[in-house]
Amino acid sequence: MAEVKRLFIVDGKPFFPVGAEFLCQTGYSARDEAEIEEAFKAIKTAKGNAGEFPVFWDQVEPLEGKYDFSSVDTLIALARKYAVKLILVWFATWKNGTMDFAPAWVKTNPKRFKREQASDGKDIWVLSSHCPATIEADKKVFTALCKYLKVKDAAEHTVIGLQVENEPNITEQDHDYAPDATAVFSSAVPAHLVSLMKAAGKGDVYDAWKQAGGKESGTWTELFGQAAGTISHTWSLATCIDAVAKAGKAAYNLPMIINIAGPAVDYKVLDIWKWFTPNIDMIGPDLYIRDAKQYNFVAAKYARDDNPLFVPESFGGPNMLYAIADYNCIGHFFGYLHMNRVYGDTMVIPESIQKISLIHCVSAMIPLILKYQGTGKIQAVIQPENEEVQRFDFEGYTGIVEFGDWRPAYVPRNPPDNNRGAGLVVQASRNEFYIAGNNCRLHINAKPPYDKIQAPKVTARWPYGIGVGYTISIEEGHLNNNGEFVADRRRNGDETYHGAWVEPSIGVVRVIMCDC
Repeated sequence: MAEVKRLFIVDGKPFFPVGAEFLCQTGYSARDEAEIEEAFKAIKTAKGNAGEFPVFWDQVEPLEGKYDFSSVDTLIALARKYAVKLILVWFATWKNGTMDFAPAWVKTNPKRFKREQASDGKDIWVLSSHCPATIEADKKVFTALCKYLKVKDAAEHTVIGLQVENEPNITEQDHDYAPDATAVFSSAVPAHLVSLMKAAGKGDVYDAWKQAGGKESGTWTELFGQAAGTISHTWSLATCIDAVAKAGKAAYNLPMIINIAGPAVDYKVLDIWKWFTPNIDMIGPDLYIRDAKQYNFVAAKYARDDNPLFVPESFGGPNMLYAIADYNCIGHFFGYLHMNRVYGDTMVIPESIQKISLIHCVSAMIPLILKYQGTGKIQAVIQPENEEVQRFDFEGYTGIVEFGDWRPAYVPRNPPDNNRGAGLVVQASRNEFYIAGNNCRLHINAKPPYDKIQAPKVTARWPYGIGVGYTISIEEGHLNNNGEFVADRRRNGDETYHGAWVEPSIGVVRVIMCDC
């Protein structure tokens, strides 16, 4: 059994945030507060419980030392109105690696707030991590934001986390070629880094060091060879961002997050991020990866004993269920739900349907996710390409999940949406199962050798085995605030002949099997 480190706590209880990250301009209340409210409506339509919203340095501190937190007030007020929790994303020194959201007084003063330089000596639109003035200015305003949040929100705890910068690892080059940065790059690698690497004795950074010869001391190039630029740049970024986080945490101790873009490559420097950000609680990958194998590879890299998996951005496909079931993900957000407008209270454009179905599924199962992650009792249901069934192994039982409505006798309550079948199955005890999802239905049969002539199963017409079986009950329902199942509708007879079928609007289906 793996212990899951819960970092999001609400009212003294573990909290699993699921929802969406919203577009950059969502949050500029001075421009269009109605647009922000549409974002909160979208979260509620999808049955999410949290949203990630940006807070912008150029809006919070338009003049140096003059703060304006009205946009933060708007976000908190709307979050409370719609009963949604917030993770605020600090767009400051870095947003997607650039300085786009720094205030004008920073952008127009490159002598004070130095920029990275390309190899030809020209400035690029990226603030340098080797410029103390920039980091001190960022620390000062971020501390002011944290102090404001503590006064504004410590009692209600609407804001449950802060993401410090956004995708700071994006850059046009392997490292900064400005004189100050070059001097550091040409100097000796800090002895502390070498000692941490040797103590770890494994990992991608360790492997790069060994491949370059494993020298005890030397410049970045001497110790890391071709990987020197990326490793040194990451070390500099991590050191600076940790300084900002440390200052903020001293003012208001909230969970602090860094998100990493392009994680299919940047997992190779995850050790550097972890070693040099002691004030950051988790490093989260942006998992815009559609291929399930690659998605799982990256999720496994970030799901570490010292780094619980948290996904701040993703496409919103069914791969998220692997993150929850197999890698003990403690929170998951979709990007781009903001691009799919909510019309009225329920209508959404088609591109959002699958995302909303998945959020429905996860939201319905949150008490079970919190209880059973790390036990091996949660399994992801994801329709394999060009397949109509998925097979599962349970304690004492074999499971089959069918997808879609290809069996003529199966008539869903609502018309199928033609998306891939997906969901979660939890075996809470030997004979107690829960399923939530969309376009799928679960069949269960006892494993051979059977103790009885008639093997227990979830359907009287088990399509993949022999015998006729029985169940105690199959019920539609929901999980209350204490995590207890509440039955809203009982099924029997014809309703069970073709499996324990689920749809997003149903919530959770509980199946109790019979051993006799």
